[in-house]
Amino acid sequence: MNSHQRIITMCLSAACSVALIFFAYLFFAQKEKSEIRLAGDRQLQIIALDLESVLERYETLPYSISYLPLAAQVLANPADKALVQQLNLTLQDMQQQAKIAAIYLMDAQGMTIAASNWNSAQSYIGKNFSFRPYYQDAMAKSGSSGHFYAVGNTTSIPGYFISQPVYASAAQRGHSAPVGVITVKISLDEFQKSWRSNNEPIALTDRNGVIFLSNRDEWRYRSLRLLDKDVLSDIQATLQYSGKPVTAISSLPKKDQAGFGDYLTRPIGRLGWQLMLFPDESKVVQAGVQAAVISMLLLVLAATVAGVYYQRRRRIEERQAAAIALQRAADELELKIAQRTGDLMLANTQLEEQFYKLQTTEQVLRSTQNEMVQTGKLAMLGQMAAGITHELNQPLTAIRAFADNAATYLQRGKTDEAVANLQHISDASARMGSIIAQLKGFARKSSGQLGAVDVCSAVHASIAMLQSDIERLQVEVQLAMPEKVLVLGDSVRIEQVLINLLRNALDAVETAPVKKIEVLLELNEAHISLQIIDSGAGLPEDVITHLFEPFFTTKPSGKGLGLGLAISSSIVQAMNGSLHAGNHSQGGAQFVIRLPVLPE
Repeated sequence: MNSHQRIITMCLSAACSVALIFFAYLFFAQKEKSEIRLAGDRQLQIIALDLESVLERYETLPYSISYLPLAAQVLANPADKALVQQLNLTLQDMQQQAKIAAIYLMDAQGMTIAASNWNSAQSYIGKNFSFRPYYQDAMAKSGSSGHFYAVGNTTSIPGYFISQPVYASAAQRGHSAPVGVITVKISLDEFQKSWRSNNEPIALTDRNGVIFLSNRDEWRYRSLRLLDKDVLSDIQATLQYSGKPVTAISSLPKKDQAGFGDYLTRPIGRLGWQLMLFPDESKVVQAGVQAAVISMLLLVLAATVAGVYYQRRRRIEERQAAAIALQRAADELELKIAQRTGDLMLANTQLEEQFYKLQTTEQVLRSTQNEMVQTGKLAMLGQMAAGITHELNQPLTAIRAFADNAATYLQRGKTDEAVANLQHISDASARMGSIIAQLKGFARKSSGQLGAVDVCSAVHASIAMLQSDIERLQVEVQLAMPEKVLVLGDSVRIEQVLINLLRNALDAVETAPVKKIEVLLELNEAHISLQIIDSGAGLPEDVITHLFEPFFTTKPSGKGLGLGLAISSSIVQAMNGSLHAGNHSQGGAQFVIRLPVLPE
């Protein structure tokens, strides 16, 4: 079987497997759905019979009470308190014996004149219920009973109301208008409590589809669908649900709608009620998924067995082919080893030659770098030549004047004045020696070895080298440094970097209205940060990115080669530090040197 046929076979097998799994899901899901609906219908029938038996049990109670002569007598003499109290006690006894919510008597205007809860804080006595449909139905000329479910307007407790008209005498029943209405209120809360043990939602709705009993509290007084304005107006007029706004279940949050969907229903009572059971559809999906998983596992097992058999046969064929290929590969390997050995020996020779060339190139680069550093120092000495000449010229002039004065004083015999002039000559000579020593120290080549360097001393020495230019340009130099800070570096090269940066700062403030240079030294645990800030015009943004490139300069031709900052950056990096340039927040250029602190 070639690869094309194998692919077609695998695709057909996969399609058949998917179809089988899908058929198993549909079959068992439908079977589970039928069983759930059948069980739900049986359960709904039991609940419906229980509910209807309770409603019918109390159907004749108000009819029987309406024949009480005491009720007609109270309606004829409502001002007789003793008679009313006698009826109150009678109704209270009946209510307690029948275990119902309340019994009360209303006159022809709907005013309650006697009630079983006469001694309760929520007594019906004095309340007018003429707006209730059960009162209106009982007072109709037909003399029929009234039925209504509502939330109590006085007690806020829901109940089922059954009413019967009361006549002046039994003989007048059906021949004259009623003189009052007797009403029985039955609580259905026991059903609601018993439904809570059921995991599936159960609901009892009125003829408008409003749920008034349910084991889902969030569904109560919600409609199955959006109601018309006329229906909502009728509900509000009768205060059936105590004036609460009736909205559809679909307006509830998704979590509160859980379980609402297809339902089973049975009619209940005389008011068009519907008893509903919402089967748990998740069981249907679960049954289908379980069947699909089992089918898939069986198919996987079958495929595994077939795959093992196929692989076993393939392994036998592969072993036979491998034995032949192994001998052929062994022969080819010996030939390739011989060829690769020769190639490796040649490559090794070439690598040795390249390594020797790299070592030679590295030595040349190091030598060139050192020469560039020394060249930069000598170039800087050339730039400082005028200032150095001025510094040396002043002591020389003073020496000549003091020598002439000393000779004159000796001729005149003034020994003390001659000694004083000779002392001035000695001081001027010392000053010249100090300047020359600094020049010799700056001009000498660095040993390249890193050691302890006092950054503060290096700053002072660098400023001393440029003192003549500082005084000539009248530049204010502000120092903010500790007394002594040791870093790991090269003193000669650190001074070269500092002089280069200070020289640039002097050039930057030469034409500035305010001539000031700040040198700030900050110390942390691992590094020092030395900032040199000038009051010049600052650095353009396009210049900062190229500032440390060799031969890049912003100075006019003849005033610089563009090597100073490149060499300075290279020197600082060689001492494991960094040199950065930018503009200060208050104006002017800012150069920052970071060097590692010398460990204790």
